[in-house]
Amino acid sequence: MKMDLNAIIEKMETGDQDAALTALQTFNKEKSQCFSFTPGEEEDRERLGELVLGFLERDLQPSCQLACLETIRILSRDKKSLVPFATRHAMQILIRHAGLSQGEGFSPEIPDLEVIVEALKCLCNIVFNSEAAQEAGAELQLIVGLAERLKQCREPQWSHDVRFFDLRLMFLITALRVDVRAQLARELRGVSLLSEALDATLGLCWPDTYEVACAGFDGCSELPPLGRQETERAMELLKILFNVTFDSSRRKVDEEEAATYRHLGAILRHCIMSSSEGEERTEEMHSHTVNLLGNLPLPCLDVLLMPKVQQGSIEYIGVNMDAVKVLLEFMEKRLDRGNKLKETLLPSLNLLTESARIHRETRKFLRMKVLPPLRDVKNRPEVGNALRNKLVRLMTHIDTDVKHCAAEFLFVLCKESVSRFIKYTGYGNAAGLLAARGLMRGGRDPGHYSEDEDSDTEEYREAKPHINPVTGRVEEEQPNPMEGMTEEQKEYEAMKLVNMFDKLSREQVIQPMKIGADGKMTSLEPQELHYLASQQFGESNNSDSDSDTN
Repeated sequence: MKMDLNAIIEKMETGDQDAALTALQTFNKEKSQCFSFTPGEEEDRERLGELVLGFLERDLQPSCQLACLETIRILSRDKKSLVPFATRHAMQILIRHAGLSQGEGFSPEIPDLEVIVEALKCLCNIVFNSEAAQEAGAELQLIVGLAERLKQCREPQWSHDVRFFDLRLMFLITALRVDVRAQLARELRGVSLLSEALDATLGLCWPDTYEVACAGFDGCSELPPLGRQETERAMELLKILFNVTFDSSRRKVDEEEAATYRHLGAILRHCIMSSSEGEERTEEMHSHTVNLLGNLPLPCLDVLLMPKVQQGSIEYIGVNMDAVKVLLEFMEKRLDRGNKLKETLLPSLNLLTESARIHRETRKFLRMKVLPPLRDVKNRPEVGNALRNKLVRLMTHIDTDVKHCAAEFLFVLCKESVSRFIKYTGYGNAAGLLAARGLMRGGRDPGHYSEDEDSDTEEYREAKPHINPVTGRVEEEQPNPMEGMTEEQKEYEAMKLVNMFDKLSREQVIQPMKIGADGKMTSLEPQELHYLASQQFGESNNSDSDSDTN
């Protein structure tokens, strides 16, 4: 039976619990099937919200509590209905019913899990939609209550839904409030707390300090897919950890923190090697894992290489490369997809770049996969379906961040050697990074790289004298356009070109550039352009005079 808001409000105002329960159940059923409100009902919705909150302050039967909370959840989906629920008092009521209050108010000895879950859903809606509610949650120490319950991550009395919505609420409040994020990270030792919860969720055991295994499976067995509920909770934990470690890679950490991050890194390595039910869910979990790995302090990334080489592992120069291979495949999959590259590709690309920069074994393995010895020198570096070709194409991408990260990755694999970088990408593609780094004159950036040899294939050695360094491929010799011209004709054509450049420069169509003493590009003034042209032809004429005399 359909009831309008006024009829429901009238039933609530009687104060009778049974009448209120019937009215709210009817309202909830109707709105769960079709969530819409009639325009102009804002005041009635606010009044209903106030009455429901008033009921929740009474000692109600669980069924009536549940109906009240369901009504709040439905009303809180609409930002126009949030006013009654975003106050400190309303938040206090909801936090108490969620079992998260700290030392104040009534808390049942045997909590009703359905009531707790419904209260948590209400809090998620309200915190997400209201800044006032976020502030009230911070003042009421909501994060402390969530952290206390998270410490019970190995205790069986909490259902999946309670654990999941606890984590969802923790993610929202840490994402929206910087102060709460800092409180969880420092005061509540969030990284250790969340790592322990992730360990419990994944069901891990520890054969060695930084070596993780799944309880009940030896190192040679293929891990079973993670269950749907465990995957959902694991992803929420990864998202919260991302929030609280957001600045970790940019600051120095002490020995205790470094050990905590390495412990977390070992768990993340297990995550990247695990699968879930379905390819889409697996990729989503891997994406959150990669994002979080990028937040770890750089020295702690060595945990990706720590596990011993076992039967079936990918070994390269004595090191287990399983995780690096998975990360590389993940990155290429995102690259092939081509959608929102800045958001989807850069986290994995940056992670591989930094790992290659600080770990020789990782760099050599990635170079073998991405930049194998050159054989095809007939096509431009950006032409083809090899991973090198795909990354070189990104070096001229319209998005500055994307092209910079792609170039940086290849540059690191080349040990930041300009000549090697140009060899694999062509000078035209490499020019952007070289100009930004002041390396247009060649050379190498200072870095800590081993002096391994760059072995050339026989095909490359034979073709090398004929390779155009700008395009990076062998090109047919082009006829000299100035063949048959006298020196006066050549100088006339050259000065005509200089005057054209000068005109375009003065009209601000182009800006002529030169390579400065620091190797970076600087503006070339019109007088400098004329001077350089006259110097060039002066030297050419002197050379011709000398040859005639001799």
